[in-house]
Amino acid sequence: MIRPRVGFIVYGVHKDGLVDPLGKPFIDDKLLAAAKKTLTEAGLELVEHDVILATKAEAKECFGKFKKMDEIDAVVLFSGTWVWSAHMIAAIRDFALTGKGIVLWTHPGSQGWRPVGGLVLQAAMKEVGIKHRFVYGRHDDPKEIERITSYCSASAMKNRLNISTIGMFGGRGMGQTCGVADPSQWMKVFGVDIDSRDTTELIETAKAVTKAELQQARERIQKLFAEPIPEDDIADRSIRLYVALKKIVEKEAFDFYTIQSFPGLGDDYSATCFAQSMMLEDGVGTSTLGDFNTALTVKLLTDLSSERVYYGDLQHVDKTNNEIKIIGDGCCPPSLADKLGLAGFAQHGVPTEGKAGGISVKLVCKIGEGVLARLGRNDGKFEMVITRCSIFEPPTEKLAQRKNECGLPFWPHGFVTAHCDIDALLEAWNNEYAVLGYGEHLYEELKAFCEIMGIKAIAL
Repeated sequence: MIRPRVGFIVYGVHKDGLVDPLGKPFIDDKLLAAAKKTLTEAGLELVEHDVILATKAEAKECFGKFKKMDEIDAVVLFSGTWVWSAHMIAAIRDFALTGKGIVLWTHPGSQGWRPVGGLVLQAAMKEVGIKHRFVYGRHDDPKEIERITSYCSASAMKNRLNISTIGMFGGRGMGQTCGVADPSQWMKVFGVDIDSRDTTELIETAKAVTKAELQQARERIQKLFAEPIPEDDIADRSIRLYVALKKIVEKEAFDFYTIQSFPGLGDDYSATCFAQSMMLEDGVGTSTLGDFNTALTVKLLTDLSSERVYYGDLQHVDKTNNEIKIIGDGCCPPSLADKLGLAGFAQHGVPTEGKAGGISVKLVCKIGEGVLARLGRNDGKFEMVITRCSIFEPPTEKLAQRKNECGLPFWPHGFVTAHCDIDALLEAWNNEYAVLGYGEHLYEELKAFCEIMGIKAIAL
């Protein structure tokens, strides 16, 4: 989970203890301390600038310092009192060339004239065209603080994607049109390079996994499951493929990846579902079928959440109660298993989509609050559909019946209630896949990511 590192900057002309005609300091030091404490408790790591900015020279020195700090994800500008915007704007514009997030925070209150300092600087930034988020809110209002932290997290995510690489193993899987990528567009929008490999090296690496490596992987995997790992060649090949993926992703320095799965590997060596499950468990953003848009969505949610991420088919939608079933083809991180017990094993189960077979993960996703989301394209332009959701467990006595409904009860199931207009969701949705992330904070962070990246957010 990302913890953004943020520069905290206070500005205002009447500083250094200057008091108003009634004898009160213009800048409220107690308020500043409370504001910084709240941001820290909300998950930001603050890098404080020790001079309150009033002059051009002070602003130039401050923003010049932060511009050179690669580890800074964003800055928060706190209005201490009023300011001459001309003393600030050039230095802010220069910092903005880094592309890092800028939050302009004004704490309400008549004392100190903070709103004047906030509004005049916001107007200057609008005049010049500097992207930023203006927040007018109290430090003890969680919704207002979330507007600050979500924007900082989104900026951190943007920085993490920049100059990263997504790997692709094989080609387009199962004829998907809605997951393909234009390498130039990905570089332009996200700063992400697309690199590709066929699956020959992957298969050769899997076959070369030693007995010791295989045993070591089995011991690690077994801790995540309630039943013994099958002792057969099918299971061994599934685990070997997982070990091979780890090796090549590390060797090629892929930050995340997508894999064709079928046709190809599923016939030639092993179904990829178990290997994909374990890579998700390891916190690696990935997808099957060469689906780049799902892979990036998984990457975002993996980095922003403290839980692992599940992607699967949006297999059924019940419009009468907003219930959605997400069923992946054997692929799900085992740590998401519900209270009924640890995850189990199953066979891939569909020979027409991979005659080589392979083991898969069997579970029902645990309860929680989160989001359903997926990045996609509409007429060539990126957009992201996002909705809040609750993950629930059916009653024990009805579980078998609910799992049998799809005809593949041994695949992982996520039972979800979407908190939105379900018709609007279906109209906007952009793939058969849905990506499920745990954490209520993800909704605002994904919206902020779209805002920063210039992507249309369809937030339902």
